[in-house]
Amino acid sequence: MLRPICFLLVAFCLTGCASLVSSATSRMADNITLAIQNQDDPATVRDGAPAYLLMIDGLVEGDPESTDLLLAGSKLYGSYSTAFVDDEPRAQRLADKSLSYARRALCLEAREICEATASKLDQFQVSLAGTGKGELKTLYGFAVAWANWIQTNSADWNAVADLAKVTALFEHCLTIDERYDDGGAHLYLGVIKSLRPAALGGEPEIAREHFETAIEFSAEQNLMAKVLMAKHYARNVFDQELHDSLLTSVLAENVDYRGYVLANSLAKVEAERLLAESGDFF
Repeated sequence: MLRPICFLLVAFCLTGCASLVSSATSRMADNITLAIQNQDDPATVRDGAPAYLLMIDGLVEGDPESTDLLLAGSKLYGSYSTAFVDDEPRAQRLADKSLSYARRALCLEAREICEATASKLDQFQVSLAGTGKGELKTLYGFAVAWANWIQTNSADWNAVADLAKVTALFEHCLTIDERYDDGGAHLYLGVIKSLRPAALGGEPEIAREHFETAIEFSAEQNLMAKVLMAKHYARNVFDQELHDSLLTSVLAENVDYRGYVLANSLAKVEAERLLAESGDFF
């Protein structure tokens, strides 16, 4: 009689230990991500981040069904490729890895939506309808990876054709919680809605609303939101006054906001470059 009880106790302990290890590795991945986000020297991140990417790969190998690890890996690969890699083939490889990790997380958490990404837009939208806060982290992480992948593969019309689904995914995230990631979905939609001028079917004024909401939700701590608004919206509508005002405010701002230090440091560099080009552009 004791043998099955002992077996159950051992099984329970092993399951508990596995859970603790999984939790610890997830926290490690989150801490690595936060440490990089709070680094104020972009060159250090550019040179050192590949070691962390390999570490994340190792953690995923040890726990391949951890959505937290997969999403952390996707975020690191995507951020590194878009911020620091100029070589196009290499950037595409890293974006592929980012999207692969995010897709694996999505398939683990929401199989129906994972399969619907290959369907037509209306079918994909129907699949999103049944998801809520429980899936938000994975949905948003996949949307970000997908958007970055499209940007990296912008010369491929098949990739660009997926932009409508990415838009639908971000818009669905807004219906769940528009403040998630300090309004990150608003920021991505601001860029997407600014890609074309109004005369060609773009929605610049809707884009402006998204940018302003993202700036508000981050309490103006995310300086990259202002840079992207200047670069994509203000230039789209040829508003030099707004363009220069946004960039000047970025250059005058402190970068030291927790979670935004690296992004803000990069935002200042980009703001200086865009401001220097202002006279020629307008």
